[in-house]
Amino acid sequence: MRFDAAEPVAIVGIAALYPGVQGPEEYWQLLNDEFPVPATSRTAPGLDAIEVDVARFGIPPAQARSMARMQILMLQAARQCLADAGHPERVLPAERTDVITGTCFGLDRQHANALRVEASRHVREVERAALSAGAGSDSARQAAEELRLLLARRLQGSPHDRVGEMASTIPARIATAFKFHGRTLAMESADATSYAGVAQAMLNLRGGLSDAVLLVAGQRRESPLFAKALDAKGLTSTASRPSPADGSGSNSISGSGSGFVLGEGVGALLLKRLSTAVRDGDRIYATILDCSLRHDPRPGPFAASPSVALRHSTAVGSLRAAAVGPETVQYVECVGSGVAPEVRAELAALAALHEGAAAGSVAVGSVKDRLGHTFANAGVAALSKVALALHHRRFPPGQEPADAAEFARVGTPLRPVGVGRPWPPGEEGHPRRATVHGTSLTGTLCHLVLEEHDSTDGHDGPYRYDGTDLHDGTDLRGRPSDTEALRPPRPPTSPYPVGNTASGTEPIAVVALAGWFADSPDAESFWQAIRSGISRMGPVPETVLDRDLYYAPGALSLTHSYTDQGGHTALPTAPPPGLRISPSRHASMDGAQRLALAVAAQLLAGQGTTAPGGRGLIAVGSNLGLSRERRLNAESSLQDLEDTVARLDALSGLSPLQRKSLLTSLREHLGPPDEGVRPDLLDGCLASGIAALLANEYGLDAVPFAVEAACASSLAAIDVAVGALRAGSADFAIAGGVELACNARDMVLCSALGLLSHSRNAPFDAGADGFTPGDGCGLFLLKRYGDALRDGDEVLALVRGVGASNDAKSLIAPDVAGQTRAMERAFAQVDFAPSAVDYLEAHGTGTKVGDRVEIAAVAEVYGGAPRARPLTIGSAKSFYGHTFAAAGSAGLLRTLLAMRERTLPPNTNLRTLNPALDLAAVPAVVPTEPSVWVRQPGQPRRAAVSSFGTGGINYHVLVEEHEEHMDGSR
Repeated sequence: MRFDAAEPVAIVGIAALYPGVQGPEEYWQLLNDEFPVPATSRTAPGLDAIEVDVARFGIPPAQARSMARMQILMLQAARQCLADAGHPERVLPAERTDVITGTCFGLDRQHANALRVEASRHVREVERAALSAGAGSDSARQAAEELRLLLARRLQGSPHDRVGEMASTIPARIATAFKFHGRTLAMESADATSYAGVAQAMLNLRGGLSDAVLLVAGQRRESPLFAKALDAKGLTSTASRPSPADGSGSNSISGSGSGFVLGEGVGALLLKRLSTAVRDGDRIYATILDCSLRHDPRPGPFAASPSVALRHSTAVGSLRAAAVGPETVQYVECVGSGVAPEVRAELAALAALHEGAAAGSVAVGSVKDRLGHTFANAGVAALSKVALALHHRRFPPGQEPADAAEFARVGTPLRPVGVGRPWPPGEEGHPRRATVHGTSLTGTLCHLVLEEHDSTDGHDGPYRYDGTDLHDGTDLRGRPSDTEALRPPRPPTSPYPVGNTASGTEPIAVVALAGWFADSPDAESFWQAIRSGISRMGPVPETVLDRDLYYAPGALSLTHSYTDQGGHTALPTAPPPGLRISPSRHASMDGAQRLALAVAAQLLAGQGTTAPGGRGLIAVGSNLGLSRERRLNAESSLQDLEDTVARLDALSGLSPLQRKSLLTSLREHLGPPDEGVRPDLLDGCLASGIAALLANEYGLDAVPFAVEAACASSLAAIDVAVGALRAGSADFAIAGGVELACNARDMVLCSALGLLSHSRNAPFDAGADGFTPGDGCGLFLLKRYGDALRDGDEVLALVRGVGASNDAKSLIAPDVAGQTRAMERAFAQVDFAPSAVDYLEAHGTGTKVGDRVEIAAVAEVYGGAPRARPLTIGSAKSFYGHTFAAAGSAGLLRTLLAMRERTLPPNTNLRTLNPALDLAAVPAVVPTEPSVWVRQPGQPRRAAVSSFGTGGINYHVLVEEHEEHMDGSR
């Protein structure tokens, strides 16, 4: 079935959880309160006052204790949004409903877990400091034990903490609660997070990958560090910080503003294609005609784009893609950051866009004057406001900017809303239209075009199902860009279909690859290690795992790891050559950022002196709570324990002078309290900062964001990139994953759940007892196949299909049906059968249940037809361990290198094949030696890569060698 790439997307459900607000009706009421805001709104309680009955979602008490508060709030927002859309009476297509969530910065459970692990070190320091201050050994030991018990009660550790803290557990939990089997994905792009989520939802809907998308985005004040980091960048208002509902102190659209007030909130949108929503009889709040994202790649510390020209061109391109003239736009929902240079740039771009319009004819406002800046939630908050305004046909009142008179004096077409008023009909029969702006502090710009939905004319809105504008008959089909007309035609030499057709989907070319795993710092050494058959795992350094504190072999524990093995990576100590990054800035980066920056240098080294042309996308799979942010929060919290330590009963015998000596000793260990926050602290704490660093330092016109899909994060990033390339919203993409899993925190948390091997990763072995953590990063440069041929790129391989699903059953136990579903969806995109695949790079974690379920799912799909020879199965984890978010990139890297070398790769640590694996049902083999990869007659070498993540998240990618690499004729 062919889908219309220009079809509007309908907003059919809204949720709103903000201080004093629960539901779209209460949100609309808040938006319509005239300024000054009533006292009842100003004193509204925060998000922590919202009560949620988690039992109604079928969550066991043992797991509920480990859930992040954001996870609980997002479950409630999802339920509210679905109920607003009529669910469960109005049934959603469970098989084709996606869940996308957006958060930014760390979550409370992540902070608590990091603090619990780091507290062991602090407890030891307290004991040492007490001894040095003159306390006896018994008193010092008793003080340490007293503090340990106090912290244990406060932090409430549980074996399920590793799962409960993960950002990707949130969409997975929602999918499980409502039995959705589509894609599940967590995203982060700083304050453009929910705009990136909308863009991804629209790609999935317009590309036919899904029929409904539930987008949930939220921001809480999880820790004081976030606000301090924003302050250090000069972004927040110097005014006092009232309840976000107040809005006082936030002059959001004033060109003389001093910054924003940090707010909090959780919101959700249920989105469908307009034709689907009309068919289903949904109540439609508004339609989204376009969602365009651009990026301003400027080296140096992260900052919002100051470019008036880029803002203007982004708006022009977005309106052109929506087939909407700027003269028909009646309202603009501004970024409204209150940061004076950004506000002035936004207003100047708007004035240029609407030049010639009557003075005061375009109303402007910003939801930030009500909520403050809700960061990851900002886009959903703004879209919900505009959708409700279009639905009710009313401009909500706005706060008058301090320089409101300036608007009138210069005769600009822009007019602050001020007092609320009815929204008049569009001129010349046009529907009411609005645009929504967004930005991120990493340099991304966002522009959306919204339109009212009016079904009273019998046509169910301004668009027919065939994509024709009912008002003027313009054919909108084939028009997410403005660069399409400038792009040279694709060469007719490609033997594959272009776009989505009945015979398959356009291949995506891999034109460069790079990786760094364990002690293999590049792709070539990675492949040599694979060829050698020798595992790269071993004892992790003492600097990573303090064995006195964290290593206790043989038993499950909430505070210790029972293994000290891992595939550890020594991180780069300096930035790649040619980049102007100061040593201090490089040192302030998270380790994952530094590693990805080094791998990107390898990736782009073969691309000549110029960066990839056109507009791009950088999607990096990672843990959305970076280690640096967690560690800084833990250190800050430990500094706050000074009074607690001083009041320990076991130290009551110390004199005031001895207590002072003790605290001085602790400060030497932790650093002085409130020593100040550097402006670049925030940069090193953003997961999307990994992708933003690549874009900015290498000058790539590419929208950056991070994705988390648990252990399937890398392939989720590949999926996002492939979808954007096929939709034409990007001309190139960098995708992959990075994670440093060899750290005390993750090793302790995974040990508590019994996930780690007591020895080493041994996928498919009879003695397999879990996985071993590993560090690594793999990145891939992707283009549409036709574009790669046109540009003369070396095509290393082709991505032919990507299938994804969610089990919607268990957050921990793997599921045959869910994995089968992902595999079948991948094959639905290609013109060959599973029997044509020679090699499967399995997820292969090395857990008995996981390996058995995976082989059973493979047998379901790959065992359905006679094979010319057995399917070869392997797993990179036997060499490099489980690299979590980077696992899929390790598997894809191994597969593509094997394809290039025409060698089927071996497995290691395999002594006795697990007899419970029914390989004969495929049939399949798991080799321990490399062998020549003989091509099947008349077809290219083909392979598949699987990644399955906690929460029932499943991805399956199909790749094949490029025709030029084949032996003989096709």
